[in-house]
Amino acid sequence: MPEHIKMPDVTPLVRLVADGIETIFAYPFPIFASEDLRVYIDGALQVSGFTINGAGETTGGSVTFDTAPALDRIATLERVLPLERLTDFLEGGDFSANSINSELDYLVAAIQQVSRENDSAIRYSDFEAPAGLDLPSLRNRKNKVLGFDGSGNPVAVSAEGTMAAPDYTAAGFGAETRSSSDKLSDIVSIRDFGAVGDGLTDDTIAIQQALTAHDSVLVPAGVYLITSTITLAGRKSLFGLGQQSVIRTNGNAFNAIEIPAQQTTLQNLRIEGGDAGVILFGKDAECTQNNISDINLIGPNIGILLDGYNDAAKPCYWNNFDRILIEQPLTHGVHLTLTGSAPTIGDTPNANRFHKVRVYSKGAATSGDGFFVEHGSFNNSFVDCEANMNGTTASSCFRIGAGSNKTLILNLLCEGFNTLPNIVLEAGSIETILINLSAESDGAAILDNSGGNYDAINAGFPDKNRFRKTLVTDMKATHMRYDTEFIDTPGATTLDLSHTRHIVNASGGAIDLTLPSASSSAGSEITVKKVDNTANIITISQADGKDILLGGENDYATMLSNGAEWYITSSNRMPGNTRFIDSSGLIDIDMAVDTYLLSSFGGAMTARLPPANASEAIGRTVTLKKTDPSANVISVTEQGGNGPDQSTQTLSGQYNAITVLSNGGQWYIVNRF
Repeated sequence: MPEHIKMPDVTPLVRLVADGIETIFAYPFPIFASEDLRVYIDGALQVSGFTINGAGETTGGSVTFDTAPALDRIATLERVLPLERLTDFLEGGDFSANSINSELDYLVAAIQQVSRENDSAIRYSDFEAPAGLDLPSLRNRKNKVLGFDGSGNPVAVSAEGTMAAPDYTAAGFGAETRSSSDKLSDIVSIRDFGAVGDGLTDDTIAIQQALTAHDSVLVPAGVYLITSTITLAGRKSLFGLGQQSVIRTNGNAFNAIEIPAQQTTLQNLRIEGGDAGVILFGKDAECTQNNISDINLIGPNIGILLDGYNDAAKPCYWNNFDRILIEQPLTHGVHLTLTGSAPTIGDTPNANRFHKVRVYSKGAATSGDGFFVEHGSFNNSFVDCEANMNGTTASSCFRIGAGSNKTLILNLLCEGFNTLPNIVLEAGSIETILINLSAESDGAAILDNSGGNYDAINAGFPDKNRFRKTLVTDMKATHMRYDTEFIDTPGATTLDLSHTRHIVNASGGAIDLTLPSASSSAGSEITVKKVDNTANIITISQADGKDILLGGENDYATMLSNGAEWYITSSNRMPGNTRFIDSSGLIDIDMAVDTYLLSSFGGAMTARLPPANASEAIGRTVTLKKTDPSANVISVTEQGGNGPDQSTQTLSGQYNAITVLSNGGQWYIVNRF
């Protein structure tokens, strides 16, 4: 078993002066993990560009910089631990010497940390009784300096005479007089910490020092060169004066701006280069409610990167992006992903809002996508965005990956050439919603590999609107329109699916209508109606495997395709149904068909109609015809009644027939021959 750390009596902080050559700086105190060591150059916290060695060693270790710090820079190495309890010992469980030793080591290290911080505090001598410890109230100490009265207690003393600059009073009723020093401290600039902004001087340390010391920092007009990542910590604000405030990396080997926590503001800047121009991930805390606006990102590998990272308790949620141009990205414009892996895996970036974000290749060989939601759930929304991509090198304007769920895209403009897809839906993507897609790229409007797991409104081609299974429990339609086509040209016409209703007038001559291909019309319905009273025939080809003839005024037929052939679903030109019965004795007419062909060759037959008031008889017309040449008579009677025209009717000769109609009260003869 390796020996646990022993905690020597060593202050957990060391300051070293750089000579411009040496890259290795030693620290003489132990740390438990590399995350416990903070590295500063001239007071600016460093997050990259170095390697920490010696974690877990009692005698300490070293920090190796990728590039030697400049001459006379102060490198500060400090152990900073979260003040927390690491171990619980179970009641009745095994007692681990290693665990208790580690716990005690951590407690000693925490005490050393607090002791070191106290060493930097102003305090009363142990050899006198402390005077008052409370500062004067805020109102009384504003614009004053700290002094001490005759008893040694702290008091607020007028600063009059200590500043050469005059006081400042804003115009307007209620304005209060402030000292110039107080007024000037309202806005802190990176130039206050030595930034030059000439595009040649390395301003990394100055920018980070300003952000370490202050919550809100201005980037004045200028080109500020950085050689390592700038970290925008929680609740910090970095803002510029627009396109004249430029932060420029010296390459794309590192991220330009990292936002590892919450509630930061980044706005009014031009950021050039970087592996990612801006990356958001939950490294130090949950990465939420960050606001990035009015930013131009020029030439990064990835413009904006959102990473769910490796801790589900520090998610990348609810961040806002507005009025952003990402120009000439080399890989992706906007990328939502998840780089953590088991057992340390974060959550996907969720519920982030992108508004008026434009990705423009502008001739760059962009290899990926304008927008790529590789991982993301629950309403990552993209509103009024645009992707104008290099169609030769890019993969798509907008890609929805297999790890995405419920992505909302509204009013998206896509442009490109060379068959570049506008939107790609990868297999595994779930419930994407597309509304108002302007698909100007030469490729597919929606390249769907999701199996139809999306909804589209005014988006896509050929189907501008697509709704999956929908249940409507109560719908009120005040006006419903059908697409209707009027046809009056004699000869042959091929119908298409642009209309569902066809009003046809054959006054000028016969018309032959050909239905569209059934294979390309699955689920489609077509109705044809003849509206003229001429003898000219309207022929509909190949419905139910045969032609339909519409010869009379207001004859119609409705056909439905199942993808294999067209079927008639309704028509007033359906052929009548007929039944043939060869028997003798009593048979009941069941009214299942319109015409009964009866043969009494084997003996006399009685054909009994149902009662005239039976539900199957009311309003129905039925024809009975004797087909055999025998002398056997067929008698037509009524169950429980007297028969047609109130008497039994006989069919005695071959081809004798009778047609009868029930009005619900009795059977009437309408034809006999």
